[in-house]
Amino acid sequence: MNKAAISPVDPTPTDWKGEEMQKRIKKRYASERRFKALGLSAIILSAGFLAFLLIVMMGNGFRGFTQTELPLELDFPALTGGAQPSQFDGPDAANRLRSLGVQDIVNGSIELQYGNDSAELFSAGAWTAVSAAILENPGILSQKTTVNLPVDSEIDVAYKGEGNAAAEAIVAKLGDKLTTGFNWNFLSNSDATDPMQVGIWGALKGSLITMIITLALAFPVGVLAALYLEEYAPKNRYTDLIEVSINNLAAVPSIIFGLLGLAVFLNIFGLPRSAALVGGLTLALMTMPVIVISGRNAVKSVPPSIREAALGIGASPIQVVFHHVLPLALPGILTGTIIGMARALGETAPLLMIGMRAFIATPPNGITDPATVLPVQIFLWSDEVNRGFVEKTSAAIIVLLLFLLTMNAVAIYLRNRFETRW
Repeated sequence: MNKAAISPVDPTPTDWKGEEMQKRIKKRYASERRFKALGLSAIILSAGFLAFLLIVMMGNGFRGFTQTELPLELDFPALTGGAQPSQFDGPDAANRLRSLGVQDIVNGSIELQYGNDSAELFSAGAWTAVSAAILENPGILSQKTTVNLPVDSEIDVAYKGEGNAAAEAIVAKLGDKLTTGFNWNFLSNSDATDPMQVGIWGALKGSLITMIITLALAFPVGVLAALYLEEYAPKNRYTDLIEVSINNLAAVPSIIFGLLGLAVFLNIFGLPRSAALVGGLTLALMTMPVIVISGRNAVKSVPPSIREAALGIGASPIQVVFHHVLPLALPGILTGTIIGMARALGETAPLLMIGMRAFIATPPNGITDPATVLPVQIFLWSDEVNRGFVEKTSAAIIVLLLFLLTMNAVAIYLRNRFETRW
């Protein structure tokens, strides 16, 4: 090769390449800043929507925990004909109280104090508050007393600023006599036709029983299935088919599990309709695939050296799984369980299919008693025409969120308790 044909290196192209590289680096940094800005904007937007939801729910729901009250003077010695307090002190006091005619006493006192046309001022079940006051303190039967009773739902809504013109006129007429008190009925009662008498306790108890049944069935079966598939099952076409089926079940719409529960548990096995047992069985079928998938991933993430070391010191295969692999995989399994149970707690469609949308006025005492759950109760109240149910719906949503946060907090504590850092 002719050396004269080789020209010396020109420094200009090298400088030009250096400037071009700086431009590319600046563009890369600018693109990275834009990406960070977009990510931050997405987080701020999501937080804004969440804050808006919580503010609206808290604003409407807070009023559901309060009730508007009107004082009523009761002259028990004159109205009861000299009933003795000792008659209503004991285990059979509630039955003896029925013969006293508390509802007629309350209605008569309302007419005397507020006029003959004032029956619509108070809630239809306001007299039950008087019965509760007598059972709590029978001594009031020997004296005059004043009891704050809940008003009609239309007046309650108007006093809180969203009523119609007629109710607002009544509120203006009553003036300072109206007061606001905490609605203890909402925490202790069940469903009712009067929004001033409804409560969340029946649905909350039904949700608790249903979730206990769901967890008791789905968790052990899901964990054992995950351990078998990952540690013992042979790798062939049948296990591959099972794995695909489990993944597909995890993506099946929840209403399909409701149809399955209706066809199997109600029509074939004849289990009682609208019972927490049927709801727990249906939700367990829906939750189990999620637990199996998360359990297999958690078991797979345990290092093989743990198994080899346990086998090396003489542990049997079953001891390796239950003494070493399972405790180390438990945090990951609990993570999947949290996701599955949170999904089950908020489900409505499968429970509607098995009949858990019945009007339940008494909290369930067992797994076969008629029951409803919080999401279904919220759905039923949101469909009511009476405006008094609007704030009760928001209050029930707050209770559902608190229940979900409490359940997740317990699960996260257990997950952190068993977590091992490598």
